[in-house]
Amino acid sequence: MTTKQRFRNKYRLQLREKDHEPMHVHLVGGEVNATFDLVTLELVTGNVPRDLLREVKSWLVANQSELIEEWKIWQR
Repeated sequence: MTTKQRFRNKYRLQLREKDHEPMHVHLVGGEVNATFDLVTLELVTGNVPRDLLREVKSWLVANQSELIEEWKIWQR
C-alpha cells in the first residue's frame, strides 16, 4: 500500500498492491473509507463530504494517467 496524496492532514489517497479490478484508489481517514474508479473518477463506495469530494476529484483529474500506470505496476 502506498499513500499517493494527503488531504487536510487527515485523509490519505492510497493505491494498494494486488488489489481487485476495476482500477481504483482508496480514500481513508477519520470517518471516510471510500473508493474511486480510476477510469471514470467516480466515487464507487463510501461517503465523502462534498467539499472534500471536490478537492479529491480535482487532484484525481490532474493525476489520473500517472495513477493508472502505477496501479498497473502494483498489480503485476
